[in-house]
Amino acid sequence: MRLCAWYLYGEKHRGYALNPVANFHLQNGSVMWRINWMADTSPRGIGASCGMMVNYRYFLEDTASNSAAYLGTQQIQASEQVLSLVSQFQQNSKL
Repeated sequence: MRLCAWYLYGEKHRGYALNPVANFHLQNGSVMWRINWMADTSPRGIGASCGMMVNYRYFLEDTASNSAAYLGTQQIQASEQVLSLVSQFQQNSKL
């Protein structure tokens, strides 16, 4: 889950999220809300993402500012759960 959080939050292409689904939701002003272990146990889900899924949450009062921050400065809004996983990855990674 730490690696998944880093991939979604930290891996970038030209400053934006490398994952196209994450990039789509973040451009539209969402918050990277939660990473779920074994949320998709179908053969396709296991093959594509080891069964993990992410929830993006839209707070209507914040979508415009979140979108502007992402598009302008590549700042990703994320929950404490996601940020904690990213931090754990960074502490334990040799990247």
